[in-house]
Amino acid sequence: MLFVPASRFAMIEKASQSAADAVCIDLEDALAPEEKIGARANVVRALRELDFGPRLRMYRINGLDTPFAYRDLIEVVEAAGDRLDLVVLPKANRAADVIFVDTMLSQIEASLGFANRIAIEVHIETAQAFLAVREIASASPRVDALIFGPGDYAASLHAPLASIGEEDSHDAVYPGHRWHAIMHTIVAAARANGLRCMDGPFAGLGDPAGLERAARIARALGFDGKHCIHPAQLEMVNQIFTPPADEVAWAERVLQAYEEARAGGRGVVAVDGRMVDAANLRMARVTTERHRLIQARTSA
Repeated sequence: MLFVPASRFAMIEKASQSAADAVCIDLEDALAPEEKIGARANVVRALRELDFGPRLRMYRINGLDTPFAYRDLIEVVEAAGDRLDLVVLPKANRAADVIFVDTMLSQIEASLGFANRIAIEVHIETAQAFLAVREIASASPRVDALIFGPGDYAASLHAPLASIGEEDSHDAVYPGHRWHAIMHTIVAAARANGLRCMDGPFAGLGDPAGLERAARIARALGFDGKHCIHPAQLEMVNQIFTPPADEVAWAERVLQAYEEARAGGRGVVAVDGRMVDAANLRMARVTTERHRLIQARTSA
């Protein structure tokens, strides 16, 4: 996911042709307060004029605790909702926040007769959201994905953070990964509700090694992808979240061996000297399906 500020139309144009799988036009943190109202027109213009190809088209509204959010929804969705895939809701603290956005979208869609149904991606980035993530994930059929927001989450906890996306405190006194609990919870809540889950941004644009480590940790925890804040981050993130060739080959061998075992009336099979059971089979199916989707996206 590539986030671009709504105030910079030229950047939106470049993002629409980038290596990203999804482009999010940001009305929230990327803009100064005095830019937010005028930038809505750029969101509408981008959705109506630009060809995003196979990339998901989304924009992030301001938080529901601001005076901007409801007009962010009304002005953009009424003008270009028929070209929109998702609305990104930041700083959701409770299921009621999701339900509010769901209701607003339902009213606009019904009023204008949209054929498409706009989905919602929800940022989990406060202490309240962490404690309510299970309810947030199941609050509406529109919820499509959960996104971890490390910067605002650190602020919510009053935890020191030198740069957004780093896993250790600035003085490295904590021996573990500080965000493991919330990241694991987001993945579990997403999987329990059939949702995607995305890791938050890594702000160190001059630290490719840090970005690689953060992305590999997110993939190891089960995240589907990562929020990027600069096109230069896309190649590495795409590479890390793409199953490597040996992993795909192993999964294909597992599936083939399983089918051969079934045909022979056997329930257990060995592949490359390792016993394969039902859990291995499920992991192999996840890998091959992810590979198939990536190939289809590349072809598109």
